[in-house]
Amino acid sequence: MRAVSYAGSTALVTGASSGIGAAFARELAVRGANLALAALPAEQERLDDLAAELARRHGIRAAGIGVDLAAPDGPHRLQQAADALDLSADVLVNSAGIGGAGPFAHAPLERELAMINLNVVGLVALTRLYLPRMVARCRGVIVNVGSTAGLQPMPYFAVYAAGKAFVHSFGQALWAEARRAGVRTVTLCTGPVDTEFHRRSGDAGREQGLKRRLKQRRLTAEQVVDAALRAVDRDRPVVVMRIPGARPLYGAAALAAGLAGRRLRLRALERANRWLFGVR
Repeated sequence: MRAVSYAGSTALVTGASSGIGAAFARELAVRGANLALAALPAEQERLDDLAAELARRHGIRAAGIGVDLAAPDGPHRLQQAADALDLSADVLVNSAGIGGAGPFAHAPLERELAMINLNVVGLVALTRLYLPRMVARCRGVIVNVGSTAGLQPMPYFAVYAAGKAFVHSFGQALWAEARRAGVRTVTLCTGPVDTEFHRRSGDAGREQGLKRRLKQRRLTAEQVVDAALRAVDRDRPVVVMRIPGARPLYGAAALAAGLAGRRLRLRALERANRWLFGVR
């Protein structure tokens, strides 16, 4: 399988103002890709600073686009803005996402619906807008940032995990459909990553609790990007990344998930996640 060359291509990276998205932007710039960097309008200054830095350092074209991808017209407005800058994507990195943990009965409905709109609807819409162009060119790359949370039901993380389960299934189906047209798709399922994710989701207190319970063990955004781009080169549909050097996160719950019936499995996951997320 031939490795992908990014020199002279254009990459659209969502969630690019920090974390995994920013790490993708930096690595793709090193590899010679021009960049359209997207995040919320409130992050425009950070996007502009990153775009200017990468353009100066690597001799590429880069621009920041502030847009809310959870809004119904967000994906269309992003594509229109990128087209106006002559930055139509050969590479699409769907990295934007928000989360929220805790009992679903107490979760703000607006937050849960916004999570679905960004993590699922926005991702599907943006992929549908760009995939036909890639198919017409007989080349392209799509990276969907999922989560190991999407590999099983997650009590107290129910909507986020269900959304990532959708991404996991959708991405694999897309890999099977698009590869005949020369488009490579990889779904990235990561464990906890050292980013601003929980703080930006309005859950900074829970973030500190997770760090204590995981004893600070985290993947880095750079490790995640490296694994994703290696998977693209190998045309792998999915790459799963867990915490390096750690035992399975749930211990007995992980064993129960593999051996027990559905009721016992869900009860074990509920108990493990109640501890993990500090639910009382």
